[in-house]
Amino acid sequence: MRRLLVALGLIWLAFVAPATAHTRSESHSVWEISGGHVDLVMTIPELEARRLAPSGAPPSDDTVKAYLMARVYPTAGGKRCALVPPVETLSATPGFRKYDFTFRCPGGGDIAITSGAFFDLVPSHTNFAQIQNAASGAFTEQLITRDRQTIEVTGGESDRLQSASFLDFIGMGIMHIFTGVDHMSFLLGLVLISRRLKDLVFVVTGFTIGHSLTLALAVTGVIRPHAEYIDALVALTIALIGAENIAVQTERPLAVAAGLGVFLVAMVGLKLLGLGGLPSLLLLGIGLFACNYLMISGHMRDAGRLRMVITLVFGLIHGFGFAADLLQMQIPTLRLAELLVGFNLGVEIGQLTLVLAVTLLVIGLSRMKWTLPRPIVVDVAAAFLVGLGVYWFVSRSYA
Repeated sequence: MRRLLVALGLIWLAFVAPATAHTRSESHSVWEISGGHVDLVMTIPELEARRLAPSGAPPSDDTVKAYLMARVYPTAGGKRCALVPPVETLSATPGFRKYDFTFRCPGGGDIAITSGAFFDLVPSHTNFAQIQNAASGAFTEQLITRDRQTIEVTGGESDRLQSASFLDFIGMGIMHIFTGVDHMSFLLGLVLISRRLKDLVFVVTGFTIGHSLTLALAVTGVIRPHAEYIDALVALTIALIGAENIAVQTERPLAVAAGLGVFLVAMVGLKLLGLGGLPSLLLLGIGLFACNYLMISGHMRDAGRLRMVITLVFGLIHGFGFAADLLQMQIPTLRLAELLVGFNLGVEIGQLTLVLAVTLLVIGLSRMKWTLPRPIVVDVAAAFLVGLGVYWFVSRSYA
């Protein structure tokens, strides 16, 4: 168990290391929209402004304004709104620059905002946008990234979420389960590993606690992990739950753990050779965690309670995955608690429905004697999960 804690520590270090290893490239924008009038206050650190000068010297305000005017603007009906000069330079705290833009949008309908600044210089740049819609009173906070440089403000996702009911939020959670093949695959693995109803209750409870916690932390902005890490780790949890099924069924946990360990060490070697992929520290951490877990669960006669702890860890990872979809939406800040409760309740309804349906199907087929022996079913299904999980893990790690 001590080694499991060490492994979790390494994984945590891998998450926080990128944030402390260098200064993050970021900017801030505040958009106030009133009909066809749009006011934008753009705040950028001096470090970002210096990127615009080849020599690294502080560029003039006119240079920065010209750069921003070409890349930051609202649109109405798909057409760029007109800039109303002049662009004012506002007073800012030391180390920052602040500019005020005014735009006029004809018609004022279907307004969207676009920010393409600094992505050509730093692809990982992030703009933290605050959007106030005077017409609806909606206030939202969004992340603008290279892959998502345009956000609809009126006539789009924001209006839909603002007017959505609690039942709509529940429906979003249910659909997230039924349209997420990776989450459905993981739940299948939980059903396979649970020989008794009590075991299934333990693992589902642990999974629920885990994803509920990180879903709330991620959506409220307390923790914002690297999305590419989460996608890969979700895939690895599928492979790991399949590997555990094989280890328990064959009673050879050492061989399964060794195979998984060699695979992850090989990925570390590729990373050291400069072939990309996940950070070496993260790979070592998850490798140590996975191998020790397989060894412990493979030698325990009743690993139900241990699996509750482990699936809680898995749930932490999947919770970030659940949050990824919500973070792509313009979440109404005033309805954040309602959305979280409803979405999470929908996720629970979806996963319990899926688990119950699979369990009843297996029971029904068993009573009609239409099933193969359990060892064969578990081996085939577990091998499928391992293959699917490894494929997704590798492809997402090197995407």
